[in-house]
Amino acid sequence: MSQKITIHDIARELNLTSGTVSRALNDHPRISEATKLLVKEKATALKYQRNKIASSLRSGKSHTIGVIIPSAQMNFFGSVVHGIELMASVNGYSILLYQTEETTLLEKRAIETFLSARVDGILASVAKETVDFSHYQELQKRHIPLVFFDRTNDELDVPSVVIDDYKGAFQATEHLIEKGYKRIAHVSGPQHIKGFQDRFRGYSDALNKYKIKADKKLIYQGDISIESGRDAVDYFFELTNIPDAIFAVEDYTALGVMKGLKERKIRIPGEFGVIGFANENFGEHISPSLSSVDQQTVQMGKEALGLLINLIAIKETNTDIILRNKIVLQPLMFFRQSSEGKTGVATKEKSILKKAVFSI
Repeated sequence: MSQKITIHDIARELNLTSGTVSRALNDHPRISEATKLLVKEKATALKYQRNKIASSLRSGKSHTIGVIIPSAQMNFFGSVVHGIELMASVNGYSILLYQTEETTLLEKRAIETFLSARVDGILASVAKETVDFSHYQELQKRHIPLVFFDRTNDELDVPSVVIDDYKGAFQATEHLIEKGYKRIAHVSGPQHIKGFQDRFRGYSDALNKYKIKADKKLIYQGDISIESGRDAVDYFFELTNIPDAIFAVEDYTALGVMKGLKERKIRIPGEFGVIGFANENFGEHISPSLSSVDQQTVQMGKEALGLLINLIAIKETNTDIILRNKIVLQPLMFFRQSSEGKTGVATKEKSILKKAVFSI
């Protein structure tokens, strides 16, 4: 195994002091551009690699960002991380990724791990189990740059990047109404998470707009899982007056709903309409394909890292500026087979087509 090249080797090759080489590699203003170029060329030729830990201790920067996600199994979070990495690479940052498996315990361990690694800042999406945010409040007290994405807590006053959950839920529910469905149920997510609260409000307000009376029996408290979707179907089909459509809080719940309906030999669509939220990759490949709300995941990741880089810059300048910023992205609707019109009901689209035919 070849010996690792050090700054002392570069100094010896160029007949310079080790201090001069170190300052040249770190772009010190007192070192001439000619010397910097000479040192960097020699470092490249000798395949010199910096000791990142030692460098971070000297500069106070690790050029590393910690990213906390609830689950790596969901394509949604993988896609957000892809956006983060794209933005990180062009800004000279590396990423440390930690998944919490939706638990507060692992969320706290992630923060401890990142602090030990001296990350420059943290991006986080809150675990569904988390109701105590003291570990995030501790980061604020220690002035560690922090940005939330997707799942947030507005009470902490942390910069965040989210989708317009309310608008996405409103449009999803409105779509089912316009397709002829009359008794639309909702499988919700944990209501201590703001995004899921907003989706519930969007669903409720869409019903209200179309003068459809809200029925508390048509609300099922889910937990963001395939199982909760299936359990919701079991619950709804025990009602005297069962629903004819379901707006699920996210796509895995919607997948569970579809599995439960298929087990009961219910036709989707026709007898029953289903729409989810997140536009997971599997949605367009299952049968029937799943209608869903896209959350602009890659853009969400880019915007989140952009906010964090701004926070890091503010911290480095030692200013008293407090950055309070919330970026709200617009939802994109993907209407597929699962929410097509109810059999025997003239939908808005069919009515328009009918009028066009008669006018020819």
